[in-house]
Amino acid sequence: MAEGGGRRVVAVGAGLAGLGAARRLRGHGSLRLLEAVARVGGRVCTRPFASGLAEMGAHWIHGPSPGNPVFRLATSYGLLGPEAAQEENQQVEAGGHPPLPSVTYGSSGRPLSSQVVSEARDLFDALLASARAFQGAAEPPAPSVGQYLRAEITRRVPALGGGEEDAQRLQLAVLAACLKLECCISGTHSMDLVALEPFGEYVSLPGLDCTFPGGYSSLPDRMLSALPEGTVLLNKAVRTIRWRGSFHEEGDEARDFPVQVECEDGDTFLADHVIITVPLGFLKEHHQDFFQPPLPERKVEAIRRLGFGTNNKIFLEFEQPFWEPQQQLLEVVWEDESALEEPSADLEANWFKKLIGFVVLQPPEQHGHVLCGFIAGKESEYMETLSDAEVLSTMTRILRTLTGNPCLPAPRSVLRSRWHSAPYTRGSYSYVAVGSSGKDIDVLAQPLPEDPEDPRPLQLLFAGEATHRTFYSTTHGALLSGWREAERLNQLFEATGPAPRL
Repeated sequence: MAEGGGRRVVAVGAGLAGLGAARRLRGHGSLRLLEAVARVGGRVCTRPFASGLAEMGAHWIHGPSPGNPVFRLATSYGLLGPEAAQEENQQVEAGGHPPLPSVTYGSSGRPLSSQVVSEARDLFDALLASARAFQGAAEPPAPSVGQYLRAEITRRVPALGGGEEDAQRLQLAVLAACLKLECCISGTHSMDLVALEPFGEYVSLPGLDCTFPGGYSSLPDRMLSALPEGTVLLNKAVRTIRWRGSFHEEGDEARDFPVQVECEDGDTFLADHVIITVPLGFLKEHHQDFFQPPLPERKVEAIRRLGFGTNNKIFLEFEQPFWEPQQQLLEVVWEDESALEEPSADLEANWFKKLIGFVVLQPPEQHGHVLCGFIAGKESEYMETLSDAEVLSTMTRILRTLTGNPCLPAPRSVLRSRWHSAPYTRGSYSYVAVGSSGKDIDVLAQPLPEDPEDPRPLQLLFAGEATHRTFYSTTHGALLSGWREAERLNQLFEATGPAPRL
C-alpha cells in the first residue's frame, strides 16, 4: 500500500512488546519501530562471556508450556533444546521457583544442613502460597506481603527448630534469605513494598523453566528478521510524543495526522497511531515531558503507584570450579540475620549481603565455569555504581568467607548488568506496590484518547510487561501485550477501512 494511503503506525521500543505488535499488525499503510539503543530486544539482552553467553536480562522462559506464547514462538523458530520439548517437563508445576540441586553456604564458612534449610524453605513456601489468598479481601491482614509474612513467621517462632534457640536462630536466618530471593523474583527492594491483596493475581504457568541454548536474544533477532527491511530504526530515541494535534507533511496539506513523534536527533514521524512500549521505569521518570499534552491524571496516578524495581546479575568466570558437578545453585545465608529484623541500611558496608547466591551456568562445556549471582533492590543499585574491580574483590571475599577457604582463587573475570543505570529502562520490571492494585495495570494499558466516540481513536496505545494484569514482569506478558494492542488496531482497521483524505 502506498505510504500516503493507509493508516500510519509508529511503535516506540523494539523489545518483545514492540516487535510482537509489529509482527501482528495487519492492514496498516506503514509501520516504523523506533528503538533508543543500538540493538533490539529491550530487557532481553544476551552478551558473550567466558566461553559462552551471559543473559544480562531475561534468563528463563517461565512456564514453558503450550499456554506460553514465548515458548510457542521459540519452539516454532527452533530455538529451544530437546528437553524443553518433553511433555513431562511442560507439566511440572514449579510455581516460579525452579527446583535446582543446591548447596547452602552459611556465613560461618560451612554448608548448612539441608534438613534445616528445607524445613525453613517449606515453611516459607507455605506462607507465601497463603499470601496469594487475599485477592478481593475487603480487609487483608496486612498492607504488604512482607508484613504479612513476618507476622506469620513471628507466630511460629516458638515451634521453629524444635524450640531450640540456636536452631531457631538459624531458621530465621534461612527465612531472611528466602525473603531476599522473593525480592529478586518480584523485582523489588523489600517485600514490604509489595501489596498483599493483589499478590495472588499474578499467574504462574506450568512447565520447568528453560533457557535458550543460543541465547534469549535469538528470539528478538528472529522476530526482527521476519519484519520488512527498514521497519526498525535503531539509535532512534524518542524525545516527545505530541498527540491530539493536527500535523501535516510538507507539501501535503490534505492529510492530517493526530500524532507527531519527535526524536532526540531532531527527526520527526507523523502517525495516526503510536504504540508505546517503553518500560514503566522510563515512564515514571519522563512521562511529564514525554507526552504533550500530558497524560490524563488517572494514567499518571497509575504510573506513580505501580512498583518498578531492580534485579541485577553478577557473572563470575573461574579457571576451575570449586563446586561439585551436580550442584546447580549455591545459596547464601548470613547467619547473623533474621527474617524478623530490618536488614542493615549501610549499603557501602553491607550491599553484598542482599545477594541470594549463584546459579551455575549449564552446561560448563558451553559456558566455561561460570556463576551467575542475583541481587535486587537498593543494594543492587548501589552495586551499579562500583567498578568491576571492586565488585570482583568483594565477590572473592564473600566466596572465601562462605566456603571457609581463604585461598580460594579469585574469579578470572566479571560481568554484571546495570538495569537501574540504563537511561531508557531505569530498573528491571514491575510489581504491584502497596497503594496500587491490578486496576492500575489496566488503567496503564488503556489507549488514549479515553472517549470511545473520539473521531480520531487510538492515538496512543500502551504495551509492555507492566500493562499485563496477570503476567506482569515476564517476557510472555510483554509479548501478549504487544499482540493485544496490534489486534486492537487490526479491529479498528477492519471496521473503518483506509484513513480518510480530508
